[in-house]
Amino acid sequence: MSETRNLLIEIGTEELPPKALLNLSEAFTAAIATGLEQLNYNKITPFATPRRLAVLVEGLITKQADQQITRTGPAVAAAFDNTGQPTKAALGFARSCGVEISALDKTGERLVYSSIQVGKPTVSLIPKIIVTALAALPIPKRMRWSNLPFEFVRPVHWVVILFGSELIETEIFGINSGRETRGHRFHHPEPISLSEPTDYAKLLEESGYVIPDFVNRRERIKVLVNQAAAHIDGKAIIEEALLNEVTGLVEWPTAITGSFAKQFLEVPSEALIASMQGHQKYFPVVNQVGELMPNFIAISNIASKQPEVVQAGNERVIRPRLTDAAFFWQQDRAIPLINRLEQLKTVIFQKKLGSLYDKSKRIAHLCGTITKQLGAAELQGIRAGQLAKCDLVTDMVGEFPELQGTMGEYYANWDKETAKVAIALQEQYMPRFAGAELPITTIGQALSIADKLDTLVGIFGIGQIPTGDKDPFGLRRAAVSILRIMIECRLPLDLQQLLTEAQASYPYNVLTKDSKVFDFVLERLRNYYQEQLIPLDSIEAVLVCRPTSPLDFDKRIQAIKAFRELPEMASLASANKRIHNILKKAGQAFPAAPNPTYFKDTVERSLYDAMEDVSVTIAPLLKTGDYQAALQHLAGLREVIDTFFDDVMVMDKNPIVRDNRLAFLHKIRQLFLQVADISRLQS
Repeated sequence: MSETRNLLIEIGTEELPPKALLNLSEAFTAAIATGLEQLNYNKITPFATPRRLAVLVEGLITKQADQQITRTGPAVAAAFDNTGQPTKAALGFARSCGVEISALDKTGERLVYSSIQVGKPTVSLIPKIIVTALAALPIPKRMRWSNLPFEFVRPVHWVVILFGSELIETEIFGINSGRETRGHRFHHPEPISLSEPTDYAKLLEESGYVIPDFVNRRERIKVLVNQAAAHIDGKAIIEEALLNEVTGLVEWPTAITGSFAKQFLEVPSEALIASMQGHQKYFPVVNQVGELMPNFIAISNIASKQPEVVQAGNERVIRPRLTDAAFFWQQDRAIPLINRLEQLKTVIFQKKLGSLYDKSKRIAHLCGTITKQLGAAELQGIRAGQLAKCDLVTDMVGEFPELQGTMGEYYANWDKETAKVAIALQEQYMPRFAGAELPITTIGQALSIADKLDTLVGIFGIGQIPTGDKDPFGLRRAAVSILRIMIECRLPLDLQQLLTEAQASYPYNVLTKDSKVFDFVLERLRNYYQEQLIPLDSIEAVLVCRPTSPLDFDKRIQAIKAFRELPEMASLASANKRIHNILKKAGQAFPAAPNPTYFKDTVERSLYDAMEDVSVTIAPLLKTGDYQAALQHLAGLREVIDTFFDDVMVMDKNPIVRDNRLAFLHKIRQLFLQVADISRLQS
């Protein structure tokens, strides 16, 4: 059993970016783990505070395991001449291995050199692993400090590298490694000496006023915030992103409950919440029925002996922020949304595609079209499209961009627009992220679809198609959102037709004629259904048919799902696959439909009659989209199709009979293709 020790690595810095801290910590830990791949260890634990990135590696071996190195050289036949003397190839191989010819294995087809590479001490490997890990961190913009030649996310002030009780001496960013960490900047600014790596977290927390574990500190903040909210009979709004950011701001969290004037509650709660969260990093509080209370909870990095002073300071700084929000609310309402439409002419949507005013006109037309198709008032859809982007030029949205749509609804209600139009202005941005809530009103659904279709058609039409990970306009997300709305809200819309409508709204010659948008959106269905655990072959079977309505696509998918449970499924899938292969191999022209005149076998007549009956039966089912029932009727053909293949030779010597039977197979295939290509299904 190899000897093991614990390893502590700590990089002490000036305050790290709070929003990036968790990501930096995870990346640092992963990079260290990668560097230790050839060294066995039991566990690796990350630590991260505003002033440090650290990892604790437990049970790390003290020496790298010996490795057998095997190198293969030239063929033995080419390694020696007729007299048995080594050739230049053999001598060169031996020289590259640093040995004589006699040390090589000549028993196989090729020369082989085997040696044992003695493992290096872990102590000698750690410094390079750390340097490599730090260089690999995802830091968009590195900085220099003092007159030093190094670059990092923030200036580095101390480095700790302990392997058991042993200090690994090296230099990182011009700093000599030591065994002294630092406590809280104010509560314990003095160095804290470490004897063993496992002392690290305990000493920092008990003596240094630092909770070094990011997750533990985050949970502590959550508990403190919830307790403070409960103390005033409220409930805190704790968003994950803000919680992580606040965790990245403090080392020793303390909750402070503050309040503000009730008159500010006349401002929309979303604006107040945005101000508290965005500007001050405060946690808003709601009452038991979800109404915003005139309170907030701040997390301080100091356990003050005079908390009332800290509270007063926080209340003082939030007041002007809320005053600004109240001012924006008052000023914005003085101008009706519709009067802001002209202002959109000065806001560029995309240089080649015009302004937001141009976009508003296009989506108004398309929204009206969709609204009418869905059985709602076309004029209301047009009005929603006209107003859709007007709140973007208000002061409130200028200050809080995340309130786009939300403030549009408030201002539309203030302007006495219809409730349906007002709600649509907020719903146009739904779903706001993957898996999020969808719009529930017809006009909201229409506006959301129209907005996204206009963007897709426009960006594709000027050739800016997403490639790899690059998708600056979020076209993939827009495509999935359109599909989700049409499918999950059960909207019987023809996507291809709407794309044509959207393209026609642009001026002549602005867009390319064939921009492949339909294919791009259809392609997103693969991931959409695979996330629902629908087999890929089921998805491919429907994609072959290229339904133009996403809802129709979904009905076919559900029909295939039910079809797979039928006992006839395997046989029919196999028969369709056989038909597909025969037709492909035949590679010749044949009649569009079989002619009963050329039937030579009673089985042909039986199958023909059965197919005719099924065609009549499923016609109304296909028209209404009842593909599940249609497939059940088609499944009834299994026995007669099996008999046909057992008793009939398709490739008859008589070309007329052969072509007639190929036409027969083509008709069978076309029957099933009205739902899906079941030859794609795996049994």
